[in-house]
Amino acid sequence: MKTHFVDLAERAASLGELRRFAQKFDVSALIDQSSKRYLDRGLRNARMSDDRWLELLAEEPLMLRMPLVRQQNRLTVGLAETEWSSWMASA
Repeated sequence: MKTHFVDLAERAASLGELRRFAQKFDVSALIDQSSKRYLDRGLRNARMSDDRWLELLAEEPLMLRMPLVRQQNRLTVGLAETEWSSWMASA
């Protein structure tokens, strides 16, 4: 299976790409609440709209739960080795 790695520190995910993940998993699933950047910004008690969270995640990729994986129309957030294995088996 061909892979393409994108370093989000160099090239942040687009707002549209983040919306695709949020539509499937919800915005809260994309936020790494244990990340240093999230904690440093004091966002633990922040209340924002989903759109504002997505904008913030696009600006601050170090707050994203990683990895974000897309294979055709399939998406995962975080480690999903079982699902990735099933993708490989069906390829």
